[in-house]
Amino acid sequence: MLRIYNSLSRAVEDFKPIDPDNVRVYTCGPTVYDFAHIGNFRTYTTSDLLLRILAYNKYKVTYLMNLTDVGHLTGDNQGDADSGEDRLEKSAKKEGKTAWEVAAFYADAFLKDYEKLNLTKPLKFVKATDHVPEQIELIQILEKKGYTYTISDGVYFDTAKFPNYGQLSDLDEIKEGARVEVNPEKKNPRDFALWKFSPEGEKRPASSAEGMTGEAPASQRGERQRRQMEWASPWGVGFPGWHIECSAMSMKYLGNHFDIHVGGMDLKSTHHPNEIAQSEAATGETFVNYWVHGAFMLVAGERMSKSLSNNYKIYDLEKQTLPAGRQGLDPLALRYLYLQTHYRQEMNFTFQALEAAQQALTHLRNEIIELSKSSQLDAGCAEFETQFLEAINDDLNTPQALAVVWEMLKSDYPNYAKLTSLLKFDSVLGLDLANAGSTTNEVLLDAVPAHVRQMIEEREVFRKNKHFGQADHMRNRIKKEGFEVIDGKKGLQIKKVVS
Repeated sequence: MLRIYNSLSRAVEDFKPIDPDNVRVYTCGPTVYDFAHIGNFRTYTTSDLLLRILAYNKYKVTYLMNLTDVGHLTGDNQGDADSGEDRLEKSAKKEGKTAWEVAAFYADAFLKDYEKLNLTKPLKFVKATDHVPEQIELIQILEKKGYTYTISDGVYFDTAKFPNYGQLSDLDEIKEGARVEVNPEKKNPRDFALWKFSPEGEKRPASSAEGMTGEAPASQRGERQRRQMEWASPWGVGFPGWHIECSAMSMKYLGNHFDIHVGGMDLKSTHHPNEIAQSEAATGETFVNYWVHGAFMLVAGERMSKSLSNNYKIYDLEKQTLPAGRQGLDPLALRYLYLQTHYRQEMNFTFQALEAAQQALTHLRNEIIELSKSSQLDAGCAEFETQFLEAINDDLNTPQALAVVWEMLKSDYPNYAKLTSLLKFDSVLGLDLANAGSTTNEVLLDAVPAHVRQMIEEREVFRKNKHFGQADHMRNRIKKEGFEVIDGKKGLQIKKVVS
C-alpha cells in the first residue's frame, strides 16, 4: 500500500483515495515573471514522481497545475504576500515589455524546461488571468458568509472567523511584520488579501496587449488607467490576491474536496493555510486530504538567491563547461540527481554532484543498450520488483528505489528479465530509458576497454599534431572495436556502435 507523509497530520499515512477510479492532484506551479530555477523544478519533479507512483499502483489520476500570471506581490519575499509590487508588472518595467508579454514568454520557457525534465503533463496548465470570474465569484461567496472586510487597499479574509486557521503550518510560523511594516488597517496581522485595488497614479502604457483582460481597455471604458492587468469587480477595479487563484481553479476542475495538494516547503506557512481557510469557509467541506511538501534545496551549502547568483536555471546547466572539454549537462541528469535525495530531505546541489549524476545516467543508458540486445521481454526480476515497489510506496523513497535498480543490474538474472524490470522501474523514475538507444549511446572513457582507450589516446595525439590521415585511420580501427569517437561542440564523445 502507498504511504505518504501528510503535512496536515505531520505523519506518514496510508493513502486512501476519495474515489479509487479518479485520484485528483493539484500542484502549485510557477509565477511566470522569470525563469523557474532548479529549486522550483525539484518540487515539480516530486509532483511528477507522486503521479507516476500513483499510476504504478494502478490508480487513474486527474492532475492540475497552475501558472500564476497576476497577483503575486514582491512583499512575499519579506514575509507579507499582500504588500509590494506585482511581480509581473515589475518584470515588465525592467524588460520594457507588457506584463502580458512577460507572462507569455516565461510561461513558454517553463513549459520547455518542464518537457526537458520529462515531467508528466497535467490535464491543464491553468492561468490565474483566465479564471478571474471564478475568483470573484468565490470572494462573493465568502463575503455573503461574513468572512471578509474591506480596507483602503483591498478586500481581506478575516482569519479570526475561521477557527482552524494555521492548522497546516503553525500559527507561530504565520507572521507579518517581522521584516516589513504591519498594515495598520488589517484586523489581524494574519488576515490576507482576496482582492487588491489598483494603486492610484500608476499609468498603464498603451499596447496591443490591452484588452486581453477580457473586457474593453480602460481608456474605452472611461476609466483611469492604473495597471496593465486589472479587472472590474463588485468592490472596484483591481486584481485578485495571490492565494485565491489556487482555490478557485482547483475547485473548478477537481471539485470542492480532492485528494492531494503538492507544493514547496515555502508555501506551507502561509499560502497553503490561506487556501485551506478560504476554500473550507466557502464550501463547508474539507478542502484536501493529503498535503505534500518538498524540502528546500541548497547550492554548495548556501540558500538559493539572486543576490548570490546561485539560483541556477536549466539553461545554466546546459551551457556548463565540464572537465575534459565537454560542455552541457543533460537536464535528465538533474532529474537523476533529485532522485538521489528523499523529497522531504534538504538537498545540497553542486555541479560536481550533477556531473556524477550524469555519469550514472550514462551508465544506466549503456546498460539499457546492452540489455536491449536481448530479443525478448518477458517475466522480470520478481524479488527486485517487489523491493522497488516497497521503496516507492514508502513515502516516495527514491534513493532506496535507485539502490534496488543497481542491485538488480548486478544480479544473475538474465538480460531479458533485467530489461523488463528496468523499463517498468523507469515508468516511475522518468529517465526516458526506453529511448536510450535512439537518443544517446554515449559511454564514459572508463567504461571503454583498455586497449580501445589506448587507441583513442593515440588518435588524440595524431589530431593535436595535425596528422589527420593517421587520426582517421585510428578512428576506423576504433569503430571496428565497436566504438565511435565524435569531435564536436561538446568536446570528445565516445559512443557505442549500435547495430
